Amino acid sequence: MHGRVKVKTTAEQQEAKRKEREKKLKLYIGATQMIFSKRKNKEYDGEALKITGEILSMNPDFSSLWNYRKEIFLHFKDNKPEDELHELFKEELQFLEACLRLNPKSYGVWNHRCFVMETMAKPDWKQELQLCNLFLDYDERNFHCWDYRRFVVKKAEISPEEELEFTTNKICNNFSNFSSWHYRSKLLPIIYPDDSTSVGVEEGVLIKEHETVQNAFFTDPDDQSAWFYHRWLLGRGKRKTGVGCMMVDRIEQKLMITTTQPILISPSTCEVDVSVNGERVDGVWCTHKNHSDLYSHIWIFKSKDSEPWIPSQELIEVTVAAGGDDWGSSDSIELEPLQQCHWIFSQEEQGSRFRDELSAATTDTLERELESIQELYEVEPENKWVLLTIVSLMKALDPLEHQEQIEEFITKLKTIDPVRLNYYEDLRSKFTIENYIEQLDFGTRVMSLPNQSLTCIVHPELFSLVVKVDLSNNKLDSLKGFSCFQCAIDIHVDGNHINDVEELSFLPALKQLSIKDNCISSLDVLKPLAHTKLLKLYLFGNPVEENLEHKRVKAIIPTLHNVDGHMY
Repeated sequence: MHGRVKVKTTAEQQEAKRKEREKKLKLYIGATQMIFSKRKNKEYDGEALKITGEILSMNPDFSSLWNYRKEIFLHFKDNKPEDELHELFKEELQFLEACLRLNPKSYGVWNHRCFVMETMAKPDWKQELQLCNLFLDYDERNFHCWDYRRFVVKKAEISPEEELEFTTNKICNNFSNFSSWHYRSKLLPIIYPDDSTSVGVEEGVLIKEHETVQNAFFTDPDDQSAWFYHRWLLGRGKRKTGVGCMMVDRIEQKLMITTTQPILISPSTCEVDVSVNGERVDGVWCTHKNHSDLYSHIWIFKSKDSEPWIPSQELIEVTVAAGGDDWGSSDSIELEPLQQCHWIFSQEEQGSRFRDELSAATTDTLERELESIQELYEVEPENKWVLLTIVSLMKALDPLEHQEQIEEFITKLKTIDPVRLNYYEDLRSKFTIENYIEQLDFGTRVMSLPNQSLTCIVHPELFSLVVKVDLSNNKLDSLKGFSCFQCAIDIHVDGNHINDVEELSFLPALKQLSIKDNCISSLDVLKPLAHTKLLKLYLFGNPVEENLEHKRVKAIIPTLHNVDGHMY
């Protein structure tokens, strides 16, 4: 038995580990308490650096300790000679590098490194750039390091062209480098700006980018990085803020505008003045949901004066003017003496809203790209990225011409990627509504999209003037966006999956609602309609029908004259 090692039992091993953990915990707590005590007493010395360093080496995400170290170095900066201070900063950088080798994705470490580099007298930015290269070689998807690199590049005054070349090399080494593709999308608009294109980049450069990303597709069709970048290349730029539509109502004494971007009308963000025949009107703006502190596409103006601000029988011109660089122009609308209501659309609203007019060069590039991706589809028929890109290209080229093919591909996407079924249903609904809007005659006040299998309503603000809405026999499970239908008098949403009508409470003109064959389960759901001017309501085919008493419905909505054909 002599000379043989005694093997501890499992219980003994667990007890030894427990004691070791308790010992470490006591040391950790003791050191932490000492640090907090020293910080409270404003002791900024080498001992504080040593103790905080020991703790941060084990737990680099202890934010309070990094803040304490900042305070220590700021104290040193005011009280130590330059040479000694420079050495302390160099040691801190070495300490931080050691921490990063253990945990290269620590917010605290990268943040503290920014502080050190900005605080020290002679930072070596070129060396920091090399450090970034080292860590990005180790993990090219480390977004902490990418963020730090952008900070270093700015300080080192590295040109955007050099950085673009860096992303090119990274992408050539690995097409799956999503961070490089993303960084590229930020650099190109700076180096090759062109406001006339959808993403703000010169057309010739975009065409070359399409060629680059196509190489990535065929190299690794299953990698999502290049596909996402391609979606950016096909993206639509942000529209300039302004009035898309303006309506004046003499009877209601109100002005309604829809804007091309959601805005907040307030003295601190965007002031919008209203004048009648050149004279400013004192009034208040609120959204269609009666909010004054939220961003919205739809804003309604009413005068503070109890007297009518829109004269009843004379020619008037109502002008809306907003300050600021983004929206510096004014818009006007005239109302003839006998007109009760009038509306106008901006020139921009009357163009294509959902795709840019492509030049011959861009069209040719996208058509060739579509042919190539369709060839790839023959090899990769079950690849969702291939299918999605074909859909995107068809929509960019001509969504109406390719409408049937887009439908077919989305149907297949739902089959091969059922986990994202709802996404594809909503995407199909989006395309259907956008195609409908593109063909809509301006000035029409009817929205008719029955039997389209719609699961959602997009761009509802563009239907703010419709008086009749027919969305029967779709797949809507809510009325989200219906509050934008500010002029709607008659709404039909039969045969959907709707169980709530809250959105309709914001419709001032609503007179008739048909919501048959939905999921309205109780009369309480109808209470929001008490705030409307509803005259006719059709509820057949809802669960509430089993216990439906028409008189109770009338009690909830006093304005009603007709419930399911029963007159009151």
